[in-house]
This record gives sequence, C-alpha cells and structure tokens, in this order.
Amino acid sequence: KGPVRSGRQVTSEGDLVVLGAVGDGAEVLAAGHVHIYGEARGRVLAGLQGDTSARIFCQSLEAELISVAGFYRSCEALPKQLRRRPVQVWLEDETLRIEPI
Repeated sequence: KGPVRSGRQVTSEGDLVVLGAVGDGAEVLAAGHVHIYGEARGRVLAGLQGDTSARIFCQSLEAELISVAGFYRSCEALPKQLRRRPVQVWLEDETLRIEPI
C-alpha cells in the first residue's frame, strides 16, 4: 500500500501490486507480474526466476530500468512516445515489448 520511496526494495515470490508510485532509486522485484498503480520511476523487474510470461503494468512509465525474465532495458532505450503513459511490458522472442494499455 502506498508509494515505494527511494532506497527501498520490495520483493515478492509471486505477483506484486504497488498501490502508489515507485520513486527514483527504489526497486520492485517479483517472480511473477508487477502492477504499479502510479508512476514507475525506479527499477521494475518481473519474472525474476525466469518466468518469460511475466508482465509489467504501470500507469506512467518513467522507469530507470525495466526487466522481464532477465531481459533489460534502460531509461535511455525506452521509446519517448511511451514515456509517462499507461503501458504493459512483456517478453516476446527474447525482446522486450512495450505497448500502451
């Protein structure tokens, strides 16, 4: 419940739901899916144990780093047209896909 502030790390052995924002310098990590009902600014990692079907859902993508099952993309490589928009992220043929919701 609430935001995940800078310097904090929240982990889950299943799916993870954040009812708030993930701040700069914060990390959320889940073995399953990650749902963020706010801005995603820190590091967001789903499918930590290799679950290639895991997804990331967020209301506003501004993350420093996103990852699904070990495939990463940094903020510099995120498409500008998808920043600050509701998106979902998933892995397809060893490539991270990012599309608006």
